[in-house]
Amino acid sequence: MTIEIDVALHRGSFALDVAFRAGAGLTALFGRSGSGKTTVIDLIAGLARPDRGRISVDGVVLLDTANRIRVPVHRRRIGCVFQEARLMPHLSVRQNLGFGRWFARRHGVATSGAEVSNLVDMLGIGPLLDRRPAGLSGGERQRVAIGRALLSRPRLLLMDEPLSALDEARKGEILPYIERLRDESGVPIVYVSHAVAEVSRLASTVVVLEGGRVVASGSADAVMRRPDLIPDAAEAGAVLAMTVAAHDDTNGLTRLTGRAGQLSVPRLAVSPGSAVRLRVPARDVLVATETPRGLSARNVLSGQVRSLTETGASVMIEIDCNGAILAARLTRASVRDLDLASGRAVYAIVKSVAFDPQGVGVGQGAPVEI
Repeated sequence: MTIEIDVALHRGSFALDVAFRAGAGLTALFGRSGSGKTTVIDLIAGLARPDRGRISVDGVVLLDTANRIRVPVHRRRIGCVFQEARLMPHLSVRQNLGFGRWFARRHGVATSGAEVSNLVDMLGIGPLLDRRPAGLSGGERQRVAIGRALLSRPRLLLMDEPLSALDEARKGEILPYIERLRDESGVPIVYVSHAVAEVSRLASTVVVLEGGRVVASGSADAVMRRPDLIPDAAEAGAVLAMTVAAHDDTNGLTRLTGRAGQLSVPRLAVSPGSAVRLRVPARDVLVATETPRGLSARNVLSGQVRSLTETGASVMIEIDCNGAILAARLTRASVRDLDLASGRAVYAIVKSVAFDPQGVGVGQGAPVEI
């Protein structure tokens, strides 16, 4: 599955000129407000018309201005989930989902009862079927909206800041379902967000927009540790792929293993062998040039300084830990006092208590934040 986007649009003082390719999974359009993320979504959906462009999904051309191809909105087979769920208030959840099936039938695509049951189970909305939207929480409404969009049998799902209207508790409720959607539905997702934690947790590919242009694209690991690409540089950090090795119930810890080494975090409700991903903010990493002794911090990883980049009053250090890259944010004075330079052997130290158990995610690269 390949998504190819190459579009340009001028509206008053705003100019958009964006080109990128992405594969299966979840592609996050990331950047500051006003960078053009939602405009790109509108162009893909057909809700806006570019001055020039070409859009294709898995080889199906939806737009090609050079060849006068512009597939109408209702024939693009693109599902959309917005900040607000936009459910029909007079219909039950079951009836709202039925609208998605009706839309699919209109385009000659049947949805079996088994498929509906599987989707209802995946999104955890079985107990909600006979309720109306007014009686649902914000997270429940968004899950129903996702289900309705998927039952229309889209070739692509667009999600425009679907969590921005939710409080932290509701975000925590819905994130695991988006992870399951990414891993199990088989439908590619283009996901708009300016939230570092969300993008780090969910994205297979990150496309960074600034001023209507693509300034970077790549894996979450490669993009999210670069402070020059993060609206708040203090939020930059590494994303590590790990596996749950074992639980230490006596001490309330879970031991993770990965290329970087071993890490201990507070006990996770995740089975041994499960894949997880850790977001490790650079501000939470300490650096030592000698083997640390007498520390309360349990996580000490050995590595070599890969690069040093000045970012204002601080310096971002990339540390290669057996091929996994950690980031640390230090003062210039610390860099000078430690005599840090590219190639120097160091130890990266991360406190176990920095871990946020509410940020756990499982599946194909789903992250957990420490």
